Amino acid sequence: MPKIPLADWINAIVDWMGEYLSGLFDGIAEVIEWIVTSFTDLFMLPHPYLFIAILGILAFILGRVPLTLFTVIGFLIIDNLGYWPETMDTLSLVLTSGLISILLGVPIGIWAAYSKGASRIIIPVLDFMQTMPAFVYLLPAVTFFSLGVVPGVIASVIFAIPPTIRLTRLGIMQVSGELTEAADAFGSTSGQKLFKVQLPLAMPTIMAGVNQTIMLSLSMVVIASMIGAQGIGAEVYRAVTQLQIGKGFEAGLAVVILAIVLDRFTQNIFKTNKRGA
Repeated sequence: MPKIPLADWINAIVDWMGEYLSGLFDGIAEVIEWIVTSFTDLFMLPHPYLFIAILGILAFILGRVPLTLFTVIGFLIIDNLGYWPETMDTLSLVLTSGLISILLGVPIGIWAAYSKGASRIIIPVLDFMQTMPAFVYLLPAVTFFSLGVVPGVIASVIFAIPPTIRLTRLGIMQVSGELTEAADAFGSTSGQKLFKVQLPLAMPTIMAGVNQTIMLSLSMVVIASMIGAQGIGAEVYRAVTQLQIGKGFEAGLAVVILAIVLDRFTQNIFKTNKRGA
């Protein structure tokens, strides 16, 4: 039986996209690089201690004293270990990829919840995206966007966006049919029903998807460092290649602190809004 020329087909598609869509890819790269640079400049603008104080205030608003203590002590440790610039680079990359994933994932999830036809196509694609090894995403990202932070963001988005889409769809579908029927009975339009009934009730589930997306984006920082993305991931990768166990542990600790803080922040955002309501 002859072998299916799958690799040749993929290469032909990639060559066609590189030839005819290069302008689009250049525009996307410029936007992403501008967003990442803007985040980095914003985070590096204040003194580290001032930035830590701001994070401490946010932590107190979101999680009270325990989260405040962990956030302040954790970032003071990062600064003491000398990984402050790298941490800010990583935070910029994670926030950029998370923001893009949310802006794309929530509308796609809503579409999948409203359309059974779209859902039949989207769900298998998400299964494919979540089971494909993360390293594979680096190949098209580098092909279309060269080396640097931009392909790292693109690979992170592809890897991290499925939870937002899945849980947005799930949250909307779990809204009670009686409530949507009541909204219809009061003459609500589709937009009013979505924004005033379904999305508010689905928000805890959607926020769980956002939380997972941010965590998956952060898990890509070391992989993204292989294609030129700066940050803590580059320090971890450098320590691994040079067998510097102590330095690798320090950089890994910075990643862990950042991951826990982002996880607690995103978990508590909806809880705070709910208490305020």
